[in-house]
Formats: sequence, structure tokens, C-alpha cells
Amino acid sequence: MRRREDKGSTPVIGIFVVVVAAMYMISCGGQEVSESSTDGESDASTVVEASGPRGVRVNTPQVSPGYVYFAPLLSDTTYLIDTDGQVVHTWKSNYAPSGGVYLLDNGHLIRGAREPEVPTFSGGGLGGRIQEFTWDGEVVSNFTFANEDHLLHHDVAVLPNGNILAIAWERKGVEEVRRAGRRAELTPEAGLWPDMVVEFERQSPHEARIVWEWHMWDHTIQNYDDTLDNYGDPSEHPELIDVNGELEPPTISEEELARLKTLGYVPSDTTPKDLQSDFMHTNAIAYNADLDQIVLSILKYNEVWIIDHSTTVDEAAGHTGGRWERGGDLLYRWGNPRVYGRGDGTQQRLFGQHDPRWIPQGMPGAGHLLVFNNNLNGSEGPYSAVFEFALPTDDEGLFVVPDTEAFGPETLSWSYTAPDKSSMFSSFISGAHRLANGRTMITSGAQGRFLEVTSEGVIVWDYWTPYSGDVKMPDGSRPQPTASWTYPVFRATKILPDHPALAGRDLTPLDPQPPIVLPSSSAEDSP
Repeated sequence: MRRREDKGSTPVIGIFVVVVAAMYMISCGGQEVSESSTDGESDASTVVEASGPRGVRVNTPQVSPGYVYFAPLLSDTTYLIDTDGQVVHTWKSNYAPSGGVYLLDNGHLIRGAREPEVPTFSGGGLGGRIQEFTWDGEVVSNFTFANEDHLLHHDVAVLPNGNILAIAWERKGVEEVRRAGRRAELTPEAGLWPDMVVEFERQSPHEARIVWEWHMWDHTIQNYDDTLDNYGDPSEHPELIDVNGELEPPTISEEELARLKTLGYVPSDTTPKDLQSDFMHTNAIAYNADLDQIVLSILKYNEVWIIDHSTTVDEAAGHTGGRWERGGDLLYRWGNPRVYGRGDGTQQRLFGQHDPRWIPQGMPGAGHLLVFNNNLNGSEGPYSAVFEFALPTDDEGLFVVPDTEAFGPETLSWSYTAPDKSSMFSSFISGAHRLANGRTMITSGAQGRFLEVTSEGVIVWDYWTPYSGDVKMPDGSRPQPTASWTYPVFRATKILPDHPALAGRDLTPLDPQPPIVLPSSSAEDSP
């Protein structure tokens, strides 16, 4: 096949953003599939949310000691709670969050924030700002990256050296999209917003510079237009990304879109074409320092991808170089072999997934991936699950790439579904991470529910947050399109009592406890 060298440059911008959330029912809810999934446009009523009291519902003697931190999507506050559900610390921002928050070893908190107004980009995943707070709440870093051509969205990963990896959209006009071989009927007038990964090195409290970047656009293939340089057979090159590989983009009438806006499923300024421009919708990123690899969750492709971070910027734009000698091409992909021509819908395993991450060394399952699989469907109705699977590598750590078959594995190492499957269902956001004792901490994000389960699937702790928020945008809308859900949380993280960030801290429950703030009506709540 021929390689396409047409790529634009990315300016070094001194401002950084992180964004989260998503177009939760259209863009974050997955796509219509068979027995293994559910339609991403399921009504909000299918989510179990308020059938019991908010707060701790299960707290057994077997629960792991520690603390949980989280930021409700509609709130300006990040909470740290103990296993009794008591708030022991908070951090206050002037913004709603853009998704995940990260507590550093020094006690500082990295928190993405939703910029009130951003140009060009609309729909799910809007953000625009990253803030760093000290333990005492002082803002020591506060910068943005949001312009007409780029917007960071969803998640970030903090590197050991303090740099930050983040996901961004980059705008591509119709002519550039045509030169990449995108089918004309799949190309909106606004063009496309392919994803990129950028690494920021902070220069001052209000500035950062890009020191590394990876562009999906540099690694495309297509079998639509044989006059173009990136023409080829996607099934022969699974290391490349079929620019037409996702399922048919959503089509929607103005009337249907107006209803979704009224329900809060999409932001108030979303257009039908916006649903097509965001054709990948990468919603999570994680980093493995031992391997110097990055894992991404590509919602519209229903896949997880792994790429090499050891490359130079030039190598990341090409197909050779780096520790793994593949440049910026995909090292591994899993979840939906149909999008690279090596399978059909019956082999799809992921449906609107979130939060893939490696299990750290020293923990049960070390080196495996965990992922929250949002939109499954069975005889009992829609439900979610957590999957753990082993990565297929050889003795040298290189991924095993089959000649003609889909990437493995075919079987899971472990999985969790609720005993009553539909009682844990979140069509958007959510996540899971392994604890040192082998337990798994799960966030069912739409429900605002955090639970700790054993390897046998026993729930030893179950908390439904009573904390929400009432942050509004300038037009009166909610900061994220959370539909009718009151308590959504992108992701919660559990840390042990000996975590370095907690050393010497006063962790006595606050007295009084923080007030409960619920969302008021907004412009999205009425026609």
C-alpha cells in the first residue's frame, strides 16, 4: 500500500485543557449491536439509580481500608470520603469537572475543568482547562488549550516526570478529509475531528508546551479511493486505522435532536453534523511506565488501542522507530475486529467501553488490562460488566499479531457482572481498577455508584453518592449532557491509608459534613 504524507503541523501552545464527559447517549452510549450489547440510545429510565438510599448501602468487615476520591460531573467540588461514606476532605474549583481527577503523591490534585465557552467543537466531551490544587486548595497550575483547531477532551494521564498526556480533537476540513479517503456520504460539511494525543510539559502556572504528539491521522488506511496514497486493504494492515472503519455515523432529524436536547442527552448547541464530525470519540487514556506504552479507548470503534510512547515526534508520525520498532502505528487493538476487516459482529466484545488500564505490577493480574464494558444486553435487559484480559505477547514483550485472524485473546481472565445483571448498568462514563489485595474498585458512573468486589464477585462495599451539583453554563445549561441523571461521576479512585498523599494529613470526618447540592432546572429541562 502507499503511505499518505499529507499532515498538518500542530502549534506549540502554552495552554492546556482537559475535557471529559461525552455525548452520553449518542456518543458515549455505544452503538446498536446484537445479543452482546444494547442500543446506546436506551432511555434513562433503564438505569437503576434511586431504588434505595444514597450513601453507604453495604459496608462489610471485609472492605479494604482506605479512601475514595471523586468529582461529580455537575459539581465544582472534589470529595475524599472514608469507607463509612464520611467526607474527610474537599477541593473547591470555579468550574465543573471535565472528567477524571488524579491525586498525586505530594497531595496535589489534578482536575480537568469545563470551560464555559469553546470555539468550533460541540457535542460530548467539551472541556478546556486543567487545574492543579495543593492539598489545602491553592491553585498552583491553571491553563487551557482550546482554540478553533484543537480541543482537549475527556481524560489525561500523569507521567512519572510530571508531564501530562491528554486526548485532543483536531479539526480537518472537507478537502483534507477527502484526501484521506473518507467516504463522501460520511463526511459532514464541518469536516472531521480525528483524535490526537499530546504530552504537555508545564512551564509556569499558566503555560505548558507540547513536547510529544501522536496523530491518528498519520496512521490511516482506506479501500474506498485507489488513487490516494493510503489506499490498501485494512485486513492486511491491522496496525493502521480504517478512516471509514466505524459503523455508520448517527443520522438524526432536527425534531429528534431537539428532543435529545430537551432531555439533556446532548448539549444545547449540538447540530446533526456534530454527531458525524466526532467519528472516533476517544474517551480514556492510561500509561504504562514499564513499557512506555499508552492505551486508548476508542468508543465509536468499540476498541482499545495500544501505541508506543518511546518514539520521537517524527517517529510517532511514521511507521518505524521507537522501542517497539513500529513508530506510531498501532501495536495492539482489541474489542471489535470488524473495523479492521478480520471479523463480524459476532466477534465484537466491547460496546461503548471506558477506562482501559493496566493492572500494576505486584497486584493479582499484573500486566493484564481492565476495562469497563458499558452496553451489554442479555435476557434480563441492558447491563454493564468489567472485563480483565491478558495481552498476547511473546517472550520479548512484543505483541503477537496474527496473520489473518483477529487480535487475541478470545477468552477473558476474569469478569464481573452484578448478581442481578441489570442492577449495574451505566450506558456512559464509568471505570474500574484493581486493588493490591486483588479486589476490584468499580465506578458505575451514571448511577453515581462505587463498589468494591472480591475476585469471586462478592460485594464488600457499595456506596451511592448523595453529592451532585448545580454548576451552569452561561446559557443556563448543565456543564455536561447528563440527561436526567442526578449523580453522575466520571470515575472514582480508591487509595490505601498508606498512600503518600495522605501522610501527615488530618482525615477526621468534616463537621459539619458538606451540604447536599442537587441540580436545579436548566435551559435543557424544558422545551
